[in-house]
This record gives sequence, structure tokens and C-alpha cells, in this order.
Amino acid sequence: MKRTEAISMPVGIDRIKITMSFPLRWVNSYVLHEPEGTITIVDPGPRSPETEQEWQDALAGLNLSFQDIKQVVLTHHHPDHIGLSGWIQQQTGVPVRMSTRSRQEADYMWGPEATINTVLPEYYGRHGMPAEKTEQIREHLEGFDSQITPLPVVTPIEDGEWLDMGGKKWIAIETGGHSPGHLSFYAPDTREILCGDAVLPQISPNVSLQPGSDDQPLLSYLEGLHRLGALDIALAYPGHRNPFAHFSDRTVHLLAHHEERLQKMNERIHEAPASAYDICVFMFGDRLGTHQLRFAMSETLAHLQELIRRERIVLEQQPDGVFVFREDIH
Repeated sequence: MKRTEAISMPVGIDRIKITMSFPLRWVNSYVLHEPEGTITIVDPGPRSPETEQEWQDALAGLNLSFQDIKQVVLTHHHPDHIGLSGWIQQQTGVPVRMSTRSRQEADYMWGPEATINTVLPEYYGRHGMPAEKTEQIREHLEGFDSQITPLPVVTPIEDGEWLDMGGKKWIAIETGGHSPGHLSFYAPDTREILCGDAVLPQISPNVSLQPGSDDQPLLSYLEGLHRLGALDIALAYPGHRNPFAHFSDRTVHLLAHHEERLQKMNERIHEAPASAYDICVFMFGDRLGTHQLRFAMSETLAHLQELIRRERIVLEQQPDGVFVFREDIH
């Protein structure tokens, strides 16, 4: 089987493509059919009038209704995964389940006390991003509220907990990096995994450093890849793109990808000290849209933090207040 070939879904699991913003275009939601006729929904997607209608149509196409939903299970807190969960809970009263850490992260990003809309652009500014771009980032962040309102009341899932979904037993595996508290669900009897965005078949999941969150996200992500890569998996159901069979190989590829990125950044800083924004432009170019720029900037900072941890570079503040990274000579 070619690695790019689409894999058919097994009996008892349906993949529903829910619309989201460019460039990904859709997120994979999964409907797992329970023996008694109810369903579990994994990652219902972002909320909008369009996606609400997509779920109405999808359930009708499966001869189901909202009253058939038993529970909603979430891999992580990002809007394209958590978004509709609170709305579904309002319609049905069903439990919404995710990790405690992930629910805390949702409050950190969008809760009533959240300050990320100002804190993150200011953080980027201290790392060299021009003021007009930080203002665009601030406006961009404010656009997520409608996609995740209301946030759900959550019944927590612990790392190592077993869940009954679709007539199978799945163990929850909590890993960080892409998202603090991210859960994958592994069914050892059938060698399947619902891996959310922890491992994707064609793109590298974003790993972001954000103030007030995980202060070593790339380290968390690499450790998680080692843990997930050790599992015996025949078929993986990711949050984006198509289900795939080469899961272990993909974890190895992603580990190598991040080592190559670290090496490239290290070589650039060896040439001359640079701000995180300088490194971001060096790595990703200067024509990114606002959404992609946020991902690229936080990804750059995550890798730079890992280089600091490995004692390859150090961080210094210039007289103008902007931080630069230089080679660690010791």
C-alpha cells in the first residue's frame, strides 16, 4: 500500500470532515458507534453556523440525531477540536471528556481571566516582531472566541485511564508539545490509535512556546513521540489529513525533522546573534499570513528554548529591550 493512499475506515467508526480555516481546510471528527446504538464523538470541530449545519447533516446521513450522542471526547483544547463541544453539551447534556491539563489550557487561552490576546503579541514584540505584525496577531487572537463558545463542563480523563468507545477499550495516553495535556487513545486489541494532532501523516504538528504555558514544549513533544512510537499500531486516525498505517515510521521521521530544524537554527546563530523574529523569517520566510506567522513564531521560540536547554545558545536582552540569541561559548 502506498503511504499516500487513503485508507478505508473500519466498521463502527465514521470520519466526518468538519470545515475549518485555510490552510488545513477541515478537521477530522470521528463517530464511534456503541453496541447499544448510541455514539461517541471525538473532536467535533470549531463552532460556526456552517459547522453546526454540517453536524446536523452528518448525523442525519448516519440515521442518527443529537439524542443518540453518548459522550464527546476531546484530544486537546485547540479551537478546531474543542470548539463545538460546549454547544453539543448544551443541546444534549452529555458529558464532555478531556484531560484536566487541556481544560486548564482552554481557560488560559479563552477563559474569563484570559490575557493571552495582549500577552502573546507583547511577548513577540520583545523578541523582535514589528509592531504592525503584533497588532495583527492581537486582532487574530480575538477572532477565536466565537469558535469555542461556550466552553464545556468537563469530566476529566487521566493518563492511563481506559475508556469504552465504539465497543472497544482504549487507553488514554497524555503527551505534550503540540498542546499541553494532549490525549491520544490506543486500542491494543485492534492496534488502532486516535492520535489527534500528536502525530500527523503529512505535516509536522505545530509546537509552540507561549508565555504562561509549557516552558519546554519541544522537549515535551519529543518525549511524547518516543512514547507513542513504541506502541504497536496498525492504523492511526489523525486530526488532519487521512488515516494512515505507517505510524511508528512517522514518529521517527518527526523526531529527525525537529533535530534538523534545531541544527539549522543553531548554524544561523553561529553566524551572528539574532532575535527570534529574525530566526523565524530565516526559517519560514516573510510572507506568512497572520495565523501561520503566529504558529511559525511560537515554533521558532520552542526550538530556541530547546537549544538553550542543550546549552548551545544563550538569551541576552539588548539596550532597546529586544532579546537576541547568541552562541553559547563555554
